[in-house]
Amino acid sequence: MSDLARFSVNQMTVKQLPLPELVAACRELGVPAVGLWREPVQEYGVEAAARLVRDAGLTVTTLCRGGFLTAIDPAERARALDDNRRAVDEAATLGTDVLVLVSGGLPAGSRDLRGARERIADALGELGPYAEARGVQLAVEPLHPMFAADRCVVSTLAQALDLAERFPARQVGVTVDTYHIWWDEDAPAQIARAGASGRIHTFQLADWITPLPAGVLNGRGQLGDGSVDLRHWRDLVEAAGYTGPIEVELFNDALWARDGREVLAETVARFTRHAV
Repeated sequence: MSDLARFSVNQMTVKQLPLPELVAACRELGVPAVGLWREPVQEYGVEAAARLVRDAGLTVTTLCRGGFLTAIDPAERARALDDNRRAVDEAATLGTDVLVLVSGGLPAGSRDLRGARERIADALGELGPYAEARGVQLAVEPLHPMFAADRCVVSTLAQALDLAERFPARQVGVTVDTYHIWWDEDAPAQIARAGASGRIHTFQLADWITPLPAGVLNGRGQLGDGSVDLRHWRDLVEAAGYTGPIEVELFNDALWARDGREVLAETVARFTRHAV
């Protein structure tokens, strides 16, 4: 099996490349798969993007992202559910069976983490059957606790699984992302728990580098540049039974400022060196 047989590059890793250039670069470098983001796909056209990727022989591993399901206001909640149904439809059109969910932070003025998580569960109860009917699985992604207030009240794999396990695995599972869970001593046990019920719907790699940038969001490090034992985490998910794509997702201003094809080639080399 090729070292790149399971490799996928998330579109945000090289967001400076327009979709046609990303597809061409993947073909040149032997990259078999991509994870796509809704905004650039919508700009290009969802059906056109699906044709472009399909004609190039690439697999779409995930669509990012749905979620943001913590609103209290009924009208805001309805808008969020409608947007997530559209995201499911887009995933199905693109040919991927995984929609990654970033659940959402605390509503303005709220300090009720438990209530926010319950609203996520309520939304999953509505979205899960809709997604299943279209061949799409929802993958709840826990984000590092530094994002709990404004981006994602689901901070650990245990919390993500507590939500997912209320629903069939064919509807709701989790995203395992090294950037967000590498620090958590309970994460290996939770990976085993997720694997036992078939709920690892996608596995993403990024390294942890310091100091974090202002705003912290764009601090995901190139593979091998930081503190994460990437091969160890790959071994854990594979021991849990996961055999699917391994997607590299990097948000990093320094990488985005460089030539995108060069960054993609570097990412391929780092994946082979540090994660295979």
